[in-house]
Amino acid sequence: MSGRKKLIIGNWKMNFTVRQAVSFAGKLAAKSVPEGVLVAVAPHNLALSEVSTLTQRTGLRVAAQNAYFQDEGAFTGEVSMPMLRGLAQYVLVGHSERRHVFREVNDLVKLKVAAAVRSGLTPVLCVGETLVEKQHFHTKHVITDQLVTGISNLTSEEVAKIVIAYEPVWAISNGKNFSKHKSATPEDAVLAAQIIRHNISEFYGEEAAQKVKVLYGGSVTPDNAAAFLQAEGIDGLLVGGASLSAQTFWPIVEAAGKTVPKKIEVKSQKK
Repeated sequence: MSGRKKLIIGNWKMNFTVRQAVSFAGKLAAKSVPEGVLVAVAPHNLALSEVSTLTQRTGLRVAAQNAYFQDEGAFTGEVSMPMLRGLAQYVLVGHSERRHVFREVNDLVKLKVAAAVRSGLTPVLCVGETLVEKQHFHTKHVITDQLVTGISNLTSEEVAKIVIAYEPVWAISNGKNFSKHKSATPEDAVLAAQIIRHNISEFYGEEAAQKVKVLYGGSVTPDNAAAFLQAEGIDGLLVGGASLSAQTFWPIVEAAGKTVPKKIEVKSQKK
């Protein structure tokens, strides 16, 4: 997996007005993206079109934060995957806030993943355990269940092209306390990446397991970004609160252009 590009996605969540989002995107678009790094920003849907237009022919890509699995119909308030064509390259699916705040279950996430692929978008499938699940040593089971269900409608070739983001729920801040919030360790991220690739290898083959991108997300800061980016099997970061300021987001992007992967030993865990 050496030589592959790192992917950094800034998830702005429910922040910024349209004008603020466009202004901020303009500041980021003016910066030079390091070689070997892909950078995407995820504005809310109201700002998606304008941010997409502004970032065309720049080093920035665009991700949608969410979309529905039906292509069209009487679904008031929803945005479909086909509507995102030409506006976004990626779409977040199964983010922990969608799962735990809006009660999206695995079967719904599965339909969204397939709809994204069908519409030519790259789904960023988010998986991760809660603190209680971690304390009861259910991390492997939760990741496996969310992952295997989420990609079950895809072919091996399709799986190889998607992105999986490990975001432990217990490590996700409210967006303002990310610098002091508890984060996972690089060892946690490596273990999750191993679980993800093992399951993909079992069901879809080793080639798909090696090609799929695996990101870490959860209270990422400029101070801990390099450690996660160096972790073996981690191909980038899904950044929340730190993506809301150029002063905290761009150092993370720059770190992605400098880090060299290193092997981290993972301790065995209870099953």
